[in-house]
Amino acid sequence: MQKKGINILFIYPNTFGMNMLPPAIAMFTAILKKEGHNIDIFDTTYYSVDHGIDSDGSKMEKLNVVPYSMESKGIRLKNSDWKKDIKDKVNKFKPDLIAISSTEDMWELAMRVLSEVEEYKLKHKVPVIAGGVFPTFAPEICIKDKLVDIVCVGEGENALIDLCKKIKNKENYDDVTNCWVKTIGPEYLKNRNIIKKNPITKPVDINENPIIDISQFEENRLYRPMAGKVYKMIPIETIRGCPFTCRFCNSPDQMKFYKGLGHNFYRKKNMDLVYKELKFFKDVHKVEYNYFWADTFLGMSNKEFDEFCEMYEDIKLPFWMQTRPETITDYNMKKLKSVGLHRISFGVEHGNEEFRKKILDRRWKNKDIIAKLKIPKKYEIQFSTNNITGFPTETKKLAFDTIELNRNIDATNTSIYSFVPFHGTPLRKMCEELGLIKPETITKCLTAETQLNMPQYPPHEIEEIRKCFSMYVKFPKNRWKEIARAEKNDKEGSKIFAELKAEYLEKYMPRPDADPHGGIDAFKEVENPNICIPGAENEMSTETPETSFFKDELN
Repeated sequence: MQKKGINILFIYPNTFGMNMLPPAIAMFTAILKKEGHNIDIFDTTYYSVDHGIDSDGSKMEKLNVVPYSMESKGIRLKNSDWKKDIKDKVNKFKPDLIAISSTEDMWELAMRVLSEVEEYKLKHKVPVIAGGVFPTFAPEICIKDKLVDIVCVGEGENALIDLCKKIKNKENYDDVTNCWVKTIGPEYLKNRNIIKKNPITKPVDINENPIIDISQFEENRLYRPMAGKVYKMIPIETIRGCPFTCRFCNSPDQMKFYKGLGHNFYRKKNMDLVYKELKFFKDVHKVEYNYFWADTFLGMSNKEFDEFCEMYEDIKLPFWMQTRPETITDYNMKKLKSVGLHRISFGVEHGNEEFRKKILDRRWKNKDIIAKLKIPKKYEIQFSTNNITGFPTETKKLAFDTIELNRNIDATNTSIYSFVPFHGTPLRKMCEELGLIKPETITKCLTAETQLNMPQYPPHEIEEIRKCFSMYVKFPKNRWKEIARAEKNDKEGSKIFAELKAEYLEKYMPRPDADPHGGIDAFKEVENPNICIPGAENEMSTETPETSFFKDELN
């Protein structure tokens, strides 16, 4: 008797404290189960895997994160050997397809995990498919790995359905749309460099997708720290894509990519479907806090906004969103506060107006940003401002304009991160053209230093700004000489920094009980659009939230 479906193993490379539960894998799980297939997941989040990324943030001086304890929920790293566990899983589950879900900064970890099951893959001739924003914009890098057979370029819902159907029926799968496929058959055996690049189909109708299926994930993956407390949280998709054109984000290229094919990538989910999903997770999974997985949550019409508020009145759970300062008004802040809005993440990014306009394509005036960000304060809505430094052509002097702007914004938290030139972002192209990075270089979010070595703003100066940014923002200017000395990593500088840090934490760190709901500081406040989010994870990440195949980063 022919089995109804095939066995699909998703590998999700991640480190403790980085990306939250990946909604894309949960979506594909729901879709593929509906098609009769069997799913299992190997998630590295709770394993201690050394692969060159600081998984607990110990290399960063965290002055913007309220202390928290994951152990308060019994959540800690596993004691077992991840290599043995992945081998045991494949030998027991016997996958017919292995699907790698990876952000760019986790790609090398993905390949390391995959290498542990190479023997099984080769013996049983199991194909490996890789997808996400990184494979979409760097397929030529991903397809080069000897263990990767297929790269999904663009969205993956339909591609996965077709691929699994062909594998089940033992058919040739080198014509699956949205995929680069290493040629199958005699030609492939002679030359693995023969790659078939199939056409891209139109974006899926997100209103036809089922509710995501999180049953294959450990219960622990639903928990996330927020301002010193740990809550059960779920990522909720309302919008896929983003109408804005920030040059450090991958959304502009994603939109351009699909527009060039005659399609609109920016789509919105019907509010009745959003409600259905929210209600399901509240009633069935007892979710305590909602995380709206959208680049710009308030990118909606007045009618859509009112529909959301009316719908959410029945949910009555605190929630987080990210949006741009120019999208908020007194009306929508007051209304959202009344239905449960607890915290917002605002991308400020840089404080120099001309630089922000020319390099980042962010065209708002500082005075308008300052004025807008007084509104959430008026309604006692907690919010963070996210900033980036180390952009191409930036200087340390320009970075102080970002400090000055943040000094004029009374945010609950401020954060700053080194710019990461991810593939698929306009600024990546600029960095390559300036000779700051090679096209084949794979970037990482949380390396010890920036990967750009610029003479006018060298890595050590970028790290100095990152290290003391929160102090410059909060302490009075007559303390700036002390802070400047604390930037240095010599004996005296380290002593001064430790003293200032203790004072900062005492005076300016929000208390875990400052709000009955806690707050929504991600594991490392990784809410920045250029950081892996949830979100950072961003990512973060944030973290963009579109579910192009296996998306879980805000590149």
